[in-house]
Amino acid sequence: MISSTKVRRHALLTACGSLLLASSVSLPVIDASGQTADAPVHGGTLRLATLGLDTSDPHRHTGSIGVQQVYAESLTSIAPDGSTTPWLAESYEVSDDGLTYTFRLRDGVTFHNGDTLTAGDVLANFERVRENVEGGWLASAMGFTESFEAPDDRTFVVRLSEPYAPFLNLISELWILSPASPGWDETITQPIGTGPFLFGEWIPNISLVAPAFEGYWDGDLPYLDALEFNLTELSDPSLALRSGDLHIAPVSGDQLPIIAEAEDIDIQRLKDTSWYFWSFNNRSPRPPLDNVRVREAITYALDKQAYMAFIAGDQGIVTNQMVIPGNYYFDEALHEADQHAGADLDLARQILAEEGVDPSEVTLEVVSWQSPYAEVAVQMVRELGFDVEHAALEDLGAQQRLSQYDWDLAPMGSGPRADVFLRYVRMMSDGPNPVLWGGVQDEAYDQTVAAAVAETNPALRRQHYLDAWEMVMDNYWTVVAGHAPTVFGVRDEVEGFEFGFTYGPHYAGGGVAHAWLAP
Repeated sequence: MISSTKVRRHALLTACGSLLLASSVSLPVIDASGQTADAPVHGGTLRLATLGLDTSDPHRHTGSIGVQQVYAESLTSIAPDGSTTPWLAESYEVSDDGLTYTFRLRDGVTFHNGDTLTAGDVLANFERVRENVEGGWLASAMGFTESFEAPDDRTFVVRLSEPYAPFLNLISELWILSPASPGWDETITQPIGTGPFLFGEWIPNISLVAPAFEGYWDGDLPYLDALEFNLTELSDPSLALRSGDLHIAPVSGDQLPIIAEAEDIDIQRLKDTSWYFWSFNNRSPRPPLDNVRVREAITYALDKQAYMAFIAGDQGIVTNQMVIPGNYYFDEALHEADQHAGADLDLARQILAEEGVDPSEVTLEVVSWQSPYAEVAVQMVRELGFDVEHAALEDLGAQQRLSQYDWDLAPMGSGPRADVFLRYVRMMSDGPNPVLWGGVQDEAYDQTVAAAVAETNPALRRQHYLDAWEMVMDNYWTVVAGHAPTVFGVRDEVEGFEFGFTYGPHYAGGGVAHAWLAP
């Protein structure tokens, strides 16, 4: 029997490189005057910008995971070191065969409507996700669930049909809501959670105001009166950060030197990295990109060193994998054998000539977000002589255009995730939000990833994942340029706050519930 009290850090999650380890060191709390801060101060509104909020229904999100945690919590949480820790569950046990998970719920947790959280409520959430939510992060995990049981008000049991390695990590994003939440039977319009803040007033693509929940279960928390999320796609959030209009905001690579010199702003990093890549249209590739050698040739135009330097300056990490050196799932031999570690335009032109492709006669349709790095990628492709039509769109517009599969190339990025599976699943045939990865449909790949998640032996699971990744590279479905730390600026008046492993601003033992504003 594996108990949550005996879970040790896995090498996968502890060796993420010196770049990120430095950001996890706990420092004394210092106030704006440079003195050690007194006890936390109650009151005030923390203004922050992070990932957007694409739906009011936390079970139906498509990747925007930087907001939901403040009003909805889960049985487990991802700790700053990437390990799994109990949250709404005070403990859990996993049977030796990996098929039975038993969760013991915390006593005295209440929903925002005053109802006490019970195991029956947890069961209702798991059933809702399994039965009524198509696709999404948890579709694969729910496919392995055989039964849910609530033998008493504080005990919840999940039985799986076969071992599923990512389960505890993945359910950190299965947020537990009251079944009384309006829209429960279809799309939740006003989620009633257990978090330190309420859902509040949401204006899509503009803002979310989340008032504090006075009945929060965790001691004297939260300290703040409210959170105010800026959900607009600011071209340069650092301007609002420097002016004081935002307390916490993301910082791009080109703005990092400026923010780092600001005396009233500290730099924080998520403990996991973001990775940058470009994907070809794999669902319905148009000639000549239906030829794998043409995709290979175009990839030789990608100058990874210059690309990652543009994105992250000297903090960029160049590699050909979805994880960074030091991660358990990283393979050094594969990294050293990267034939695209440097650009080679001459070889690219030679391959195109061998395949009978004249770039001047081909127009490539490129779709991206409105990100400066996407234009850098476009310029690299143009070096081969291709005519490029570039559609740089806001988030939903880009995803809608990508879902039409009438494009050729998409330079994109993806942020930290709770488990490595959440990177591989994006390229499975039934994976969530597959458009950023070109809509891969490949049975052999699906089977290899499925074998990885069902494998209880870590070494064998790692090998399955590496086998799957070699399929990705051999077929040029997606090409990785490298990784960068996700950097945020935090103004000095913000005390007690530290980012965790992912974008989630609230996690077990840390985040916005512990933050306060120095007077």
